[in-house]
Amino acid sequence: MNTKSYFFQSFAIVALAFIAFIGFKQVLPNKIFSDSKIDSKNVLIDSMLLESVANDSLSLENDSIAQAEQEEAQQEIVFENTEGIEFPSETFENYKGYQYLVSFYEKLYQLEKNPQAKVRIAYYGDSMTDGDLIVQDVRTNYQERFGGNGVGFVSITSESAASRGSVKSVYSKNWKTQSYLNVKRPTSPFGVNGHVFFANDKNNPTWVQYEAGTNKYSTTLDNPVLFYGKSAKRGNVNFIIGKDTLRKNLVPNNLVNSLKVTSGSIKAFKANFVHADSIPIYGFNFDNGSGVHVDNFSQRGNSGLPISMFDADVMRAFNNNLKYDLIVLHYGTNVLNYGTKNYYWYEKGMKKAVNKIRESFPGVSILIVSTADKSTKYDLEMKTDSAVVPLMKAQKRYALESESGFVNLYTLMGGDGSMVKWADETPARANKDYTHFNQRGAKAIGRLLYDQLNKGYEEYKILREKRDAVTRQQRATRKTNTDSVSVIKDSVNE
Repeated sequence: MNTKSYFFQSFAIVALAFIAFIGFKQVLPNKIFSDSKIDSKNVLIDSMLLESVANDSLSLENDSIAQAEQEEAQQEIVFENTEGIEFPSETFENYKGYQYLVSFYEKLYQLEKNPQAKVRIAYYGDSMTDGDLIVQDVRTNYQERFGGNGVGFVSITSESAASRGSVKSVYSKNWKTQSYLNVKRPTSPFGVNGHVFFANDKNNPTWVQYEAGTNKYSTTLDNPVLFYGKSAKRGNVNFIIGKDTLRKNLVPNNLVNSLKVTSGSIKAFKANFVHADSIPIYGFNFDNGSGVHVDNFSQRGNSGLPISMFDADVMRAFNNNLKYDLIVLHYGTNVLNYGTKNYYWYEKGMKKAVNKIRESFPGVSILIVSTADKSTKYDLEMKTDSAVVPLMKAQKRYALESESGFVNLYTLMGGDGSMVKWADETPARANKDYTHFNQRGAKAIGRLLYDQLNKGYEEYKILREKRDAVTRQQRATRKTNTDSVSVIKDSVNE
């Protein structure tokens, strides 16, 4: 056989194989091919997630899981009184855990009474909240009702900087970045955003530039403040605001240090870091000092497990400055599809993460937001992925066990098959990866989240008024009794 003939026969075999593959793809078993298109450049891997999956012993058999779920579905959850407030009992099926948000609700109540007060929320998430999606709408809803201006804490660099509308930022490409997603032992501790940045390039300028976005209540950069960490060496930063340049010193004596750029509101500025190569830089905060402020700490590829690596001392130092009242953990997208429907390993890991939050931010309320619906192709039809409900239940379980509030995003958006509906309807509210929401959908989800939290707040106010009424009645009764005793004593003395 000559070389040319062999080549054509080989080519024919490959071509026939390809045609056969295309044909058989339509009839091959369930869930082999995904219709999702993944941009590998934007995929980040959570190293702790991979380790947890690899170490998963699947210690609970399916029968044990099923039996446990039947038992917990009927479980009555009775809450303990907190500061005279006790929400009605719930079942596992409808668990929301407003009882565990009492301290957050009290801060909102005090803010309503005193508009100069301040409430702060940290919203941790994955690609669902990338580019400030969902979070910007939660922020807007709160600021619409309770006041507040500013986008909150913003990192130095971000994968979604170009697509974020609530604040615009550009930066030099020579920043050294370390993330809790894939670095176990950072050069300096991670910041509250899970990152630490270094201006290590001694030969070229290292800079970041911010410009206010167009979102309501975020059209200016209010009271910009730089946060940076501890170092043996000092440095400088030049702030360029319009035609003016402000040269300021970086004095990194404490675990967390802050430096005010300027007072009041500005539209944009640029920060050039000079001789600051050893100083850990964390980011800038923008808020007007009153009302509600919501920080978006999203990270593509995150499972939430890396939060357990936070340095509690550093987090407490951040909290001394920022004073958080609620921390939201919104994860799940990256935990699905690892070949198991037993998420005991994830429950265990996330309980550690919640414990770290409680250690780092004493007294803070915690809210767990479950996975949304996600669709996968089964027998040529897009349906809810079979792992969604098991994961949602695992998230609800660790929320309950860790005494956290809970939002069941899966049922909130419509439950079984809802992602298909959101992606296929006109106008669509989700992307054709049947996983992520588009701008329209994110706005709707942000409103749904706010509405559930606000429902709990309105119930809290009713319970609080009942408590106060009882307290007033008790005081009145005591006063009446005291007056009666005084009259009796006076009569005796006469």
